[in-house]
Amino acid sequence: MLQYVFRRLLIAIPSLIGISVVLFTVLALAPGDPFEELATNPSVPPEVRLALRQQFGLDDPVWQRYGHWALSMLKGDWGFSFVSRIDVDTLILQRLPVTIVIIGASQILALLVALPVGVLAAVRPYSWFDKVASTLAFIGFSLPTFFTGVLFILFFSIYLGWLPFVFRADIPGSGLPWIWEHVKQSIMPITVLGLAQAASWMRYIRSSVLDVIRLDYVTTARSKGLTERVVINKHVVRNALIPVVTLIMLQLPQLFGGAIVTEQIFRIPGIGSLLIDAIQRSDTPVIMAVTFVLSALVILFNLLADVIYGWLDPRISYR
Repeated sequence: MLQYVFRRLLIAIPSLIGISVVLFTVLALAPGDPFEELATNPSVPPEVRLALRQQFGLDDPVWQRYGHWALSMLKGDWGFSFVSRIDVDTLILQRLPVTIVIIGASQILALLVALPVGVLAAVRPYSWFDKVASTLAFIGFSLPTFFTGVLFILFFSIYLGWLPFVFRADIPGSGLPWIWEHVKQSIMPITVLGLAQAASWMRYIRSSVLDVIRLDYVTTARSKGLTERVVINKHVVRNALIPVVTLIMLQLPQLFGGAIVTEQIFRIPGIGSLLIDAIQRSDTPVIMAVTFVLSALVILFNLLADVIYGWLDPRISYR
C-alpha cells in the first residue's frame, strides 16, 4: 500500500504544477491593483508606490513572477500579504483553526444524522419513516445555506434570544464559561452546514443501501440464519459505503469554499472570509495560497478515498 500511495503522490506533482500555473496566470491577468489604496492616498509619494511595486515584482513578466513564487513555495515561504502586512502562512494559520473546527464538527453532525437515517430509510423503503426522511432531505438540500442561516438567526437569535449571531474570536475569560460561550456561538453555523450535508448524504446512502440489499450474497447471509442486524451492519452497510466514501471525500475540500457563505453570514473569522477579503482587495499572495491549498486538498482526499476502499472491500487491491 505504501508503494501505491507513493506513486499516487508522484502523479499528483504534475497536477499541482498545472493547477498552480493556471491559478497564477488567471490572477496575474485579472483586473485590480493591491496598492490601489496607496494610489488614492495623497500622503503617499509616487516614488514610494513605485518602490513597493518593484520590491514585490508586480511589474515583472508573469512567467518570472510565477517562477519566483514557485521557488519561494518550495522553500516554505508563502509570500507576504499586501493588505495585512504579514506573512501569508501566519495569516492562514490564524484563521485555519476556526474553519477546521466549524467544518469538522459540521461533517461529524452530518454523518451522525445521514448514516442511520439513510440506512433505516433503505431497510424500510416506502414506509412512513422513509417518506418523511426523504421529504426533509429534499427540503434540506434544496434550501441554500445563506437562506437557512438567516432563518436560524431570525428564530434563535432575534426571536428567542438563545444564541449569538455574530461570531467572536476574542471572547474574554477562561474555563468552562469561556468554552460554553464558544460552543454557543458555534451551534448555528455548525448546524446549518451539517444539516445541508446530511440531507445530501442521506439520499446517497439510501440509494446505495437499496442497491446492495437486493444482491444475492445478502439473501445467502439471511438464509444462513444470521440476524437482520448482523446482515445489515456487516454485509450491507460496509459495501454500500464505498460510493458514499467517494462522495464525502470529494465534497470535503469543496466545503472550505462552501463555508465562505456561512462565514460571511455569521461573521466567522475563518479561511472563507479571508479569501473574500483578499479577492476584494486584490491581495494576490493570499488568494494564491488559499486556492492552491484547496486544490491540494482535492488531490489528497481523492487519495484517501482510494485507500479507504481497500479497507471497506477486501477484494480491492493496491497496484
